[in-house]
Amino acid sequence: MTPPEHTLAPEAESLVASETDDTPRLRLGVADYLTLGNALCGFLAVWALAMAQAGHMAAGAEGSLPRTSVATAGALLLFASALDVLDGRIARRFGGSGMGAELDNLADVISFGFAPAFFVVTWGALSGGMNVLPVLVGAAVLAAAIVRLARFSCQAPGTDYFTGLPSPFGAMAIVTVVLLDPPVYGGLAAVLLISWLMVSRMEYPKPRGKRIYAVLGTIGAAVALLAAWALGVPAGDVLIYLMSALVLLFIVTIPFYVLAVRRTDAG
Repeated sequence: MTPPEHTLAPEAESLVASETDDTPRLRLGVADYLTLGNALCGFLAVWALAMAQAGHMAAGAEGSLPRTSVATAGALLLFASALDVLDGRIARRFGGSGMGAELDNLADVISFGFAPAFFVVTWGALSGGMNVLPVLVGAAVLAAAIVRLARFSCQAPGTDYFTGLPSPFGAMAIVTVVLLDPPVYGGLAAVLLISWLMVSRMEYPKPRGKRIYAVLGTIGAAVALLAAWALGVPAGDVLIYLMSALVLLFIVTIPFYVLAVRRTDAG
């Protein structure tokens, strides 16, 4: 005897179909692999700093970490920034998965939250012999990055400006502070200012269109400068310090430029 066939009413069939159509694709897409590469770069940057610090302490050395170790970690964070730019562009061009936004935030917490916070803790502990204050400032960096990313997820897409300093730019600014190696209290104060900018209401233009290529070109130039600085190339110190100063000047002045442009357009 043939078992009875179960049929659905037309309303039920349309409901099942709509639910199936609306279900997000949960398989990894091409853009998601770039996002995972972003997270991996952040992890490797932390690993490189941790290994360098362990070797530094085991050798009984004093002062800052070797340039090659700092440059390696900084270059890995720059690679993470490039992947963060590319994954969104590829997702918009070829389509992303339903996990894309969540993966992006989780990866950014690692690369642009935890990794720069670890930079601060390592640099502060070795430069000033302090333990508690660099940890507190590093915790502020991590908290600011998490809040910044959570707020971004809740904002409506399509605007031309970021509210608050984007976490990749914040991470790069913190790395530049470490590269400049200022007096510890002044450096930690600068890091706190950068953390505040991430959660502030300051507006920064989004890199769209040809601006994306300018950002990627800048990242490539920064990697080259880090390599020259680490290898002791003549004028490498001057170039890396100039780059660091320009980065810090950029993140502080751009919001005022945006405000001036808006006032001019309104007038």
